[in-house]
Amino acid sequence: MKILNFGSLNIDYVYSVDHFVQKGETISSSQMNIFSGGKGLNQSTALGRAGAQVFHAGRIGKGGEFLVEQLKEAGVNTDLVVLDSQCSTGHAIIQNDAEGDNCILLYGGANQRITKEQIDATLDQFDAGDYLVLQNETSNLPYLMEKAAEKQMKIVLNPSPMDEKIKALPLDKVTLFFVNEIEAAQILGQKELESTQEAAAAFRSMFPQAAVVLTLGSQGSVYIDKDQVIPQKCYKVKAVDTTAAGDTFTGFFVSAISKGKSPKEALDLASRASAIAVSRPGAAPSVPTLDEVENWEFAE
Repeated sequence: MKILNFGSLNIDYVYSVDHFVQKGETISSSQMNIFSGGKGLNQSTALGRAGAQVFHAGRIGKGGEFLVEQLKEAGVNTDLVVLDSQCSTGHAIIQNDAEGDNCILLYGGANQRITKEQIDATLDQFDAGDYLVLQNETSNLPYLMEKAAEKQMKIVLNPSPMDEKIKALPLDKVTLFFVNEIEAAQILGQKELESTQEAAAAFRSMFPQAAVVLTLGSQGSVYIDKDQVIPQKCYKVKAVDTTAAGDTFTGFFVSAISKGKSPKEALDLASRASAIAVSRPGAAPSVPTLDEVENWEFAE
């Protein structure tokens, strides 16, 4: 079974700061690093390092060639990545504060030049039952989802960054959602989630065809489908950089499920992987290998 991640490819410019810059404020950073990133690249890196058969489709512009090399090193097939010499590669400006939290300014670049022709040519190489992993950082998502659904692919959606474009997507085609509490509330049309039970009931009513992984920060995560609700604790570690935590979680969970693991097993594996990722700097470079995760000893 193959996994296609049709996703973003970014260059991350990461600045270490005491606190996030405020309106009208100028501050100095103690350090600046350049990393490969983008939710698509991060998730493909996690899928590859988790041992999945993953293909990345996307678009890069000027200066983005090293992103493709990063994917290859993680075991990802990059034959479906298009080089677009007419634009810049997508990039992000990331502030990391003293607590390990981050804020991100994103520029789409080549990620917003995905064409219907590229989508059709890519999907021709996949079949019913294959997985399609998506985020909200590329163009023509509604078309991509409709065409994948016609092929009976399993559509995995992480609707981040959350914006008005999500409402235009054919969400009834989604097989598996990855959402945090804010994203879940927005998709369900609520101000906030009152409880996990409320979220489970609402998702089952609105999207009976889908399963949901709801991430709850320090409270862990929950898997929800029409038959069960499975909670998962958070493995607490000293956070250095949280940028790729969610993408690592997504990649390891999808890889595990695609290999026939149970949702409970996949949740625990993904939680361990994301804990390791937040203890390291950078986005894609922080993603662990499957061997690291399976042999990691968590200190209570």
